[in-house]
Amino acid sequence: MSQALATINTAAPVISRERALKILSKSLYRDLRQNGYEPKQIVAVASELISLVTSDIKEDAQLV
Repeated sequence: MSQALATINTAAPVISRERALKILSKSLYRDLRQNGYEPKQIVAVASELISLVTSDIKEDAQLV
């Protein structure tokens, strides 16, 4: 029984973080749209974020 509780407890932060990321994404999208950014410009922001994360991952891989 305690093992099942441990599984639930470790899964909860992951779910909370995923939910927080979804909320953050929606909030950022709404803010950008309300400030006059067009969908094409928002895609450019998303692409830049992906590029930055990709660079970060590559740097981490080189350290290993």
